[in-house]
Amino acid sequence: MYGPDAAKLLNSVCTNDFSTLGLKGLRHAVLCNEKGQILCDGVVIRIAEDRYRTYWINPVISYYVESSDLDVHGEDISGQEYFIQIDGEKSLEILEDAFQADLHDIKFARHRIQTVDGMDVRVIRLGMSGNLAYEIHGPMSDFEAIYHKVWESGKKFNARRLGLQTYNLFNHTEAGFPNINLHYPLPWLESGEGLAKHCCSLPQYAFYNLNRILVGSAGDDVKQRFVTPYDVGWEFLLKFNHDFVGRKALEEMADKPHRTVVTLEWNAEDVGKVFATRLDPAADPCDDISAPYDLNYFATTQNFSFSYRADKVFSGEQEIGITSGRIISYTYNSMISLAFIDSEYAKEGDKLEILWGTPGTHQMKVRAKIARYPYNSNFIRNEKKDVEEIPHFSK
Repeated sequence: MYGPDAAKLLNSVCTNDFSTLGLKGLRHAVLCNEKGQILCDGVVIRIAEDRYRTYWINPVISYYVESSDLDVHGEDISGQEYFIQIDGEKSLEILEDAFQADLHDIKFARHRIQTVDGMDVRVIRLGMSGNLAYEIHGPMSDFEAIYHKVWESGKKFNARRLGLQTYNLFNHTEAGFPNINLHYPLPWLESGEGLAKHCCSLPQYAFYNLNRILVGSAGDDVKQRFVTPYDVGWEFLLKFNHDFVGRKALEEMADKPHRTVVTLEWNAEDVGKVFATRLDPAADPCDDISAPYDLNYFATTQNFSFSYRADKVFSGEQEIGITSGRIISYTYNSMISLAFIDSEYAKEGDKLEILWGTPGTHQMKVRAKIARYPYNSNFIRNEKKDVEEIPHFSK
């Protein structure tokens, strides 16, 4: 996105304030509809004067660019840039070894260009695990050379390649970072004819929400699955010093009871009882609970579909919200999920119940307790990590 009014457009549609964003800065951008429901969220970095690069907020942002009368333009460069993400206590040392350069100057949520063997690499101090982490971006033509350098250095520090599902679910559920499409659907088709028509014209980006399959005891009422920034714990990203889409609704919510996000730790005995129904010829089998995560794509010759699983959460007989993003955490030997529940019930250690099973199938209740949030809280968070404790690179 570029043009004299680029920052003005971002301010008009994002809950964040972009008026003070520096040339090495970035924002976790959140876009809502008029009801205050999250339309999308992602990263926006400022790469030059009046020029910004956005990640994960298309096709919503392209709709606003194309329908705006501001002096702003957009260019879709999807597939032209590689992303490599490296997380963990040794991530800085690995990158400095790979690039033969000191990168200590890059603060959290900042970025800069580092030249590596004549190739420009954008290094961003950002990640999804919660730990010290970095992303590196550059043109696809340089990917193999840069990846090889990073991996060869990583092996010196016992790095492991963890794969797509670690990025998608284990990072987000364990790290307490609710994620679009993984933990909740987006109201693209329910937020006005213009946006719905635009999304339908770009099925390669919009299929997540064009062909939803809703499973779990939350049933087929998609509206209860939509979330607001309050539901996912992002109040700190609401800046009411500027006008933006959804501001009025979000301001009205501020002093009213609303949902909040917690980690649920599922009772192992109850999980075993649910799974046992699939092994007993005399039983009515429940939905499969043995899968390591609830993330499923479906493809036909006509389209792609994406399934969203959400199950109801109860305190006694009182329904208090929904849970999603269930995973088997191999790191902590437990089954966990995130839940969006009424804030009055969100006390760590409290006992709740999850109703497992899509309506029309055998449903069973699973005991759960509210666990620590985020679940992987046994290290210093990226934003608080003092990298000066890590030795600087020297040739």
